[in-house]
Amino acid sequence: MKSLKLIGLAFGASIALSSAAFAQDVTIAVAGPMTGGESAFGRQMKNGAEMAVADINAAGGVNGKKLALSVEDDACDPKQARSIAEKIASAKMPFVAGHYCSSSSIPASEAYADGNVLQITPASTNPLFTERKLWNVARVCGRDDQQGLIAAQYIAKNYKGKNIAILNDKTTYGKGLADETKKALNKAGITEKMYESYNKGDKDFNAIVSRLKRDNIDLVYVGGYHQESGLILRQMRDQGLKTVLMAGDALADKEYASITGPAGEGTLFTFGPDPRNKPTAKKIVDAFKAKNIDPEGYTLYTYAAMQVWSQAAKKAGTTDAKKVMEAMKAGKWDTVIGPIEYDAKGDIKQIDYVVYKWDAKGGYAEIKGNGT
Repeated sequence: MKSLKLIGLAFGASIALSSAAFAQDVTIAVAGPMTGGESAFGRQMKNGAEMAVADINAAGGVNGKKLALSVEDDACDPKQARSIAEKIASAKMPFVAGHYCSSSSIPASEAYADGNVLQITPASTNPLFTERKLWNVARVCGRDDQQGLIAAQYIAKNYKGKNIAILNDKTTYGKGLADETKKALNKAGITEKMYESYNKGDKDFNAIVSRLKRDNIDLVYVGGYHQESGLILRQMRDQGLKTVLMAGDALADKEYASITGPAGEGTLFTFGPDPRNKPTAKKIVDAFKAKNIDPEGYTLYTYAAMQVWSQAAKKAGTTDAKKVMEAMKAGKWDTVIGPIEYDAKGDIKQIDYVVYKWDAKGGYAEIKGNGT
């Protein structure tokens, strides 16, 4: 009987120790569209965050503590994003990798700032995100005024004298990117023949396609997300248009090809140099592939955001958001997508966008020597 009591006491002690250890875990978050039209990118972010947390914990965690990950769904809805940000702040999580949509990242960032949460977005490219002098915001991707310039340079070089149209979906990301591309095109001496808006979530683009056909548009630049871009492309082909469609980084997911089928061949988009091909990423890419995961799009960017935060937290010796941000902006960080340094705003100093082209098999590759 005595031995049973001792076993019971030992078991109880082990549970207590286990609970104490768990209580000391540092919970951080990844926030993005886990559901809704952009859930393909939420999946990329979740995959990147989960792998990064597992790898960081396997290497000893952060400042002697293991990380726990909270996955939050904003469905790319600004109100839902703000609500999630308040939840993360009230839970005293020191860091969030998120969000995906600029229209989510921007309102959420204010709640994070008030709640002492450091925010690194892997994907939000609207310049306003880092232009409001908030202490807590950073990104591991570029900005729309940078990728819009690359798109404009490509169009100016390869479609000089051709008819250009620009569309946008009225979102923070889509309109912002379309406007930056338009600005750079106009500065290069090219005036678009058509500038039109549609609503995110629209399915029927036949009226817009008819205008493209009437105006003999050679290239249409779309500031918007992959679902609507794919439908625009399909409906152009249905009406017999051979017009080239070009867009931004929101086309960097195979779901675009699943919408267009082989008709998507020749579609152009801007994105950073494919991190899957970088020597710094080989080990991680192999680990993802072993799990049957293609770390495309923003998967490795999310992994990199986790790396930057964890390294800066170790350097600062704390997870306090303000101290970690100070360390981030003062240092240089080795990540899966390459070395990262920050300016005072929280933008990365290493910017490099390139142009990609989709093929008929549902893959995409960088256009080499495109003159941008």
